[in-house]
Amino acid sequence: MERLFEKLLYSARWLLAPIYLGLSLVLVALLIEFFQSALYLLLNVSHMNENDVTLKALTLIDVALVGGLIVMVMYAGYENFVSKIDIAEETDKLSWLGKMDAGSLKAKVAASIVAISSIHLLKVFMNANNVPNDKLMWAVLMHLTFVASAFFMGLLDNMLHNKKKGLDTSL
Repeated sequence: MERLFEKLLYSARWLLAPIYLGLSLVLVALLIEFFQSALYLLLNVSHMNENDVTLKALTLIDVALVGGLIVMVMYAGYENFVSKIDIAEETDKLSWLGKMDAGSLKAKVAASIVAISSIHLLKVFMNANNVPNDKLMWAVLMHLTFVASAFFMGLLDNMLHNKKKGLDTSL
């Protein structure tokens, strides 16, 4: 009975596979959003001021960062929690594929969130004349929260890594 339960429990990891596949549909939505924004920019650039062009460019960068984050979570999550992705070395295999453990994925996701938050904060600052001071303050506080979270997650991960190696982890 225990063996059957363990086999069933282990097989349940495959329930994550459709979730990772579903993330590819989000990539399709991001692709549509990206090209709508790019087309808008190209068609209206002559009527836009420098600030508006920069804001639209930041939106495109933001979409690209979110897309990269989704790909990273899709592939690394699938490999860490479902099954190894078997791709021949001679193909255009991603250099990090198969090398990112759950801790590395967590650190990269945190860094990506900080980068995305930075883009949003920059967009808010570029439009600061039209944004109330309390919203500016909240945007900065949220960004600093993301930065602090990423920093402390990295610090904790480093301490755990050093502890495994038998190194001193005291601050």
